[in-house]
This record gives sequence, structure tokens and C-alpha cells, in this order.
Amino acid sequence: MPASPWTPAAPPRGCPECGHTAKENRPTQETFPCVACGHSAHADTVGALNVLRAGLVRRDDNPM
Repeated sequence: MPASPWTPAAPPRGCPECGHTAKENRPTQETFPCVACGHSAHADTVGALNVLRAGLVRRDDNPM
């Protein structure tokens, strides 16, 4: 499977709880408070969940 196009220079800003994406969801490098649903987590955790979910969708769409 090819590498993900996601890079640290373009961090995901989508909420893993509700899916809302906004620049305001990432006010600092460390924090992630969703402005839509209020979900709050460490930004690295949110980014890891988003990358994992994207990879699983890609895997399911392209079974070997």
C-alpha cells in the first residue's frame, strides 16, 4: 500500500467524534477542541485517529 499523502505540515483538523472540520479546531499545535461538538483531546491523538480511519477506508476500498 502506498504511503499516505498526509504530512505534518498539513495536520488533519477533522473531529473524530462528529467529523466537523475547521481551522478553529486546532488553535495550537497541542490542543484539539472541536468547535461543533465540544470534543477535546490532544491534537496528536486526534491526528493519529484521523490517519488510522483514512487508512482503514483506503484498505477497505482496495482489498488485495
